[in-house]
Parts: sequence; structure tokens; C-alpha cells
Amino acid sequence: MPSETAFPPAPALSGRTTVLTIVGHPIAQVRSPVTLNPEFRRTGVDAVLVPVDLAPAALPDFIKALRGWHNAPGCIVTVPHKMPCAGLVDDLTDRARLLGAVNMIRRRSDGRLAGDMSDGPGFLKALAKSGFDPAARNAVVFGAGAVGRALLLSLTEAGVQRIAFHEPDDAKRAALVALAEAAGVTDRFSTDVGADLGAFQLAINASPVGMGADGRLPFDPASLPRDALVADVVTEPVETPLLKAARAHGCRIQTGLAMSDAQVAMQIAFFDLGPAG
Repeated sequence: MPSETAFPPAPALSGRTTVLTIVGHPIAQVRSPVTLNPEFRRTGVDAVLVPVDLAPAALPDFIKALRGWHNAPGCIVTVPHKMPCAGLVDDLTDRARLLGAVNMIRRRSDGRLAGDMSDGPGFLKALAKSGFDPAARNAVVFGAGAVGRALLLSLTEAGVQRIAFHEPDDAKRAALVALAEAAGVTDRFSTDVGADLGAFQLAINASPVGMGADGRLPFDPASLPRDALVADVVTEPVETPLLKAARAHGCRIQTGLAMSDAQVAMQIAFFDLGPAG
């Protein structure tokens, strides 16, 4: 990304400024404000993205208020609100409906809210930028929350040969199995991951393990092939303990920032906040 000094000074906020929010809990780790706000400056769009640390109990009231918030095009959604928000909006894309999760909510002029989920396409776009084609490869994913579910759909659509998940939570694991059945991909899907990861060319952490000061590893990359790619969806720190261990093992790595940055154009288009928006 270009440095802040490469862009014109930010215009003063006014009554005409479009206010986009990103809601999550916690919120300090999110990447979107430092990517979208410079992009608004670069393109001369009078808009600002504001992070909102929103407790889960306050989510329904926030979504209700969003319906009448006329200078807001909607909101970006991050953990832990992606799944709850899917039940609070009026319309879902086919992808979001199947996943039962959203990470973007668009406010229409009549106050109706529409949701979509771009984590999966964003991850694939980041993979392509890394020069990695998942087709005919074996992938393993640790975590079956909203991002993990999105990866199941996108990676199977991209042609993975086999995709295995590790998820210790019984309810999340059962929901993932149901998703695989609904998507018709059970022939390539399993929830059986052993300690030996030697059969996988792509390994992904789709859980919060390793975020912030959490020094844990979601898995040990030492048994992966050295030509494997290890990806993390955590954005803070940029190079998580997992990615450091994977790099030391000789694997290629993909940071959570890569997936986040890959979604910037998708977000601008979804909220119609481009130069002509």
C-alpha cells in the first residue's frame, strides 16, 4: 500500500461526509480503516470509515439504528458479529444465505439492509496474488467460524481436491458438516485432521488463535511439505507466531493483511463509494 504521505490531505469532515463503520468486538486489530480511509483520500471521495467496538448485546439496536442513518451506506462486519448479523438484515446474497454470515451490510434508500460475505473471494484473490493456485491441491483449515465456512465454499469452488477442517466446538463442526452437504461437496470434505500434515499443500488458520498477545499456535507447521503455503486470517500482529514458525520451516506464508487488503475494491464497489459513487 502507498504511504500516507502519497495522498492529498484528508478533507475536513462536514455534514456532507458519508460515514461508513466497521463493527466488531474487539476492534483494535482491524485493518480496514488504514486501507479504506487512504483510498478515499486518493480518489477524492468525501467518506470516512470509523471503527466501532460494539458489544454483542448492543448489536440488534445498532442494526436497527443503521436503517435510519441516512448519511451511512451501511457497515463492515467483523468478529464476533458476522453470523448474528445475517439474521438481522432483510436480504442476503445466495453466498451469504448459504454461509449464514455476512461481513458487509448495505443500507438501501428505503432503509432495507442487504448483506454479503466477501472473505472467501478475498482469500482467493490474495492467493492469486501470491501465485498459488488451489486447484487439485489438498487444503487444511483450522477453525470453522464465519471465515472458515467461507473458505469451505470458495476453496471448493476453486477446485481443491480435498479440504479438511479441525474445529473442536461440536456445534460449529456440525454446522460445517451441514454446509458441506448443502453445497454438495461432501466427497472432498472431512473433519478428520491428524498431527501429520504432510498431505496438505495449503494450511490455513481461520481462528483467532495467535491474535494480539496470544502466542499460541493453532497447529504446528513442522510436518507440512516445505513447498506448502501457510496462511493466517489474523491481522494483528501482521506476522503471527504461526507464520513465523512456518517461515522458519521453509514454507511460503500469506498474512491476514493480504486477505483484508484484497477486499478493499470489493468493499468500495459494494457500498458504491468509488469516485463516481
